[in-house]
Amino acid sequence: MAAILFSVFIILLLIGVPIAFSIGMAASVTIAAGLGTDKIMMVIQRMFESCNSFSLIAVPFFIFAGDLLSKGKISKLLVEFCESLLGMIRGGLSVVSVLAGMFFAAISGSGAATTAAVGGTLVPELKARGYREDASAALIAAAGTIGVVIPPSVPMVLYAVIAEESVNNLFRAGFVPGFMMGAVLIGIALVQAYKQNYPKGVSLSLKNVLSSFVKAVPGILMPLIILGGIFGGIFTPSEAAAIAVVYAILVSAFIYRDLTPKSLFEIMLGSARTSAVIMIIIACSGPFGWCLAKWKIPEAISTAVLSVSSNKYIIMLLISIIILIAGVFMETSSAIILLTPVFLPLIRALGISTLHFGVLFVVGIAIGMITPPVAINLFVASGITRLPIEKIAKAVIPYLIGLIIVFFMIVYLPIIFPGFII
Repeated sequence: MAAILFSVFIILLLIGVPIAFSIGMAASVTIAAGLGTDKIMMVIQRMFESCNSFSLIAVPFFIFAGDLLSKGKISKLLVEFCESLLGMIRGGLSVVSVLAGMFFAAISGSGAATTAAVGGTLVPELKARGYREDASAALIAAAGTIGVVIPPSVPMVLYAVIAEESVNNLFRAGFVPGFMMGAVLIGIALVQAYKQNYPKGVSLSLKNVLSSFVKAVPGILMPLIILGGIFGGIFTPSEAAAIAVVYAILVSAFIYRDLTPKSLFEIMLGSARTSAVIMIIIACSGPFGWCLAKWKIPEAISTAVLSVSSNKYIIMLLISIIILIAGVFMETSSAIILLTPVFLPLIRALGISTLHFGVLFVVGIAIGMITPPVAINLFVASGITRLPIEKIAKAVIPYLIGLIIVFFMIVYLPIIFPGFII
């Protein structure tokens, strides 16, 4: 049954069938072959059952909130505030790009939204000040990967639902890796700034800092409200996502006045399309996951891997490489939905925390956002700059190497130093 399930899935992917339908059709063929065609209705039942989770309500709401903010003035004002603080150092606008990405990550929960919001605001300014356009686009795309690591995070919500892990705990665990990624990107950006002799920005001015801070206060308050409410036990992550949408609409419509009924409808339509793609993948993963459980395929994989080596460091290396490769060829949500049920029995057999694994899984898959061919952040950056994706992909290599180093630190440091993340 495992051979049928994975063979059909891989063949369908290779001939260009969308991943959601590849997953669903592979499960349908396997159920028909193993249980008979009269059991095929189980596919529909399992599709509906997989979507029947309160935690999943957070997914479309966080996507909608991120789209609202990326299309409005909030992202621009946040960037101006960051620049007022750090623009005076050489290559300071590069640092601002990363910090803006980290800040927007605490609002959107999406890598593509983070890249679009920061890139749309900063790329023209970087180009005007003499920064290399391809390197600037690559840096912003790399900073966009932090969008799914620093909470709130849509992929973390998906992992939590599948692994039956606490969303709150995953969100808490995402801060340290996110800051590590940001620090490495800033370090690389500063080195390149001195090599390229990038210009310094405006001098530090208390008046400028205060002025830009006042304008950005509504945007700064948003992550404080969302994350403070979640970690303070005031509301759940799903409720926080709904509150984020309401807050974003109120701020955009009544404070910044950049949201019209027409633009709101267009943003809702775009968010609905993005949410629909993720939800159909989740729905189709239901029967696929049922097939995995029915024929005990993850346990068989776990036994086979453990027969090769019982050293958890070696096995974690193999798993880490698989995650990085999966990120190259699969979209973030798809990889997490598909691979989590396969990896969990092995992770539990090794005695590794599912919380730690969830964090490293999200970070590893996020790196795929800047690794062609399925590099959504690079495509977003290419759309903003009109540069060929090949040129941006070449410029992103130093940042990619830095993020991979951070990834392996996250993989191994919690094992060597318990409590590093958890």
